[in-house]
Amino acid sequence: MNKTHTPYYSIIIPVYNSFESLEELFQRIERAMNGLGQSFEVIFVDDDSSDGSWNKLELIQSTSPDKVIAIQLARNFGQHNATICGITQASGKFIITMDDDLQNPPEEIAKLVSTMQNSDADLVYGIYDQKQHSIARNLGSSALKASSRRIYKTKGFGSSFRLMKSSLAKNLLNHQLNFIFIDELFNWYTNHIGFALVEHHKRPYQKSTYTSHSLISMFSNLVIYYTAIPLQIMVYGGFIFSFLSLLTGFWFIYRKLVHHVPLGFTALIVAVLFSTSIILLSLGIIGEYLSRIYMVQNRKPPFSINTLLRDEIL
Repeated sequence: MNKTHTPYYSIIIPVYNSFESLEELFQRIERAMNGLGQSFEVIFVDDDSSDGSWNKLELIQSTSPDKVIAIQLARNFGQHNATICGITQASGKFIITMDDDLQNPPEEIAKLVSTMQNSDADLVYGIYDQKQHSIARNLGSSALKASSRRIYKTKGFGSSFRLMKSSLAKNLLNHQLNFIFIDELFNWYTNHIGFALVEHHKRPYQKSTYTSHSLISMFSNLVIYYTAIPLQIMVYGGFIFSFLSLLTGFWFIYRKLVHHVPLGFTALIVAVLFSTSIILLSLGIIGEYLSRIYMVQNRKPPFSINTLLRDEIL
């Protein structure tokens, strides 16, 4: 079965506990897209919300079946995996991703479109002068982006408010990791990235579900899944500690031969501590990589759909 028309834009919105904002979000998207004069579809992906978000999405989809696709995931898979799920259902020539909390005003979509039309960009990020998050969240986000500049050699900018060509977005479907970080993958596929300065508003309803712990967890997964930095630390750290152990050994031998100082248990304890610390560090890092390799080899999909609502006509 195929839809009677192909939308020009597909707007993907991962949803998590956003019951209060969903109806207003869709109405504002509808007005913004009508102002652009292009056809569109909105793909809501409910990431196992615990409030009434899915019931609200069922209502929105039933009232606008030609414009709305509603997907309910079997459990919580995370924002990036939910976005990948939305991409699998998108049929537009261009794909827009945005949050469900109205911090990205739908009216700002026009700025992304204008930037892409006036450049050769495959991907346009909406970036902000000042984010309306908590101080802790802003600091964590800044640290993550600074790390991205150094580790992944990217520009270190980006957001979940994006406009991209469908051909670029579909490349992400080649990746079957259970942990996916979309922005790092985009940097693998293209260097043609643009940026549009857009507004960022405070959350009008619910509080953010992101915590310091979730940001730290995301960063650790990024480092282990997408870099060899821990292995490099293990190699260089092992070399440095071995060198220090060698110098310490020479020092005790010198004291023994020249000053006739008895070695006693000091040298033995130092040697054991150095060697044990190296072994434990190395085993810990190897264990982390083995656990990730195990998960990759399991070929776990990045998401699992529980319910899919869309309007399809023969």
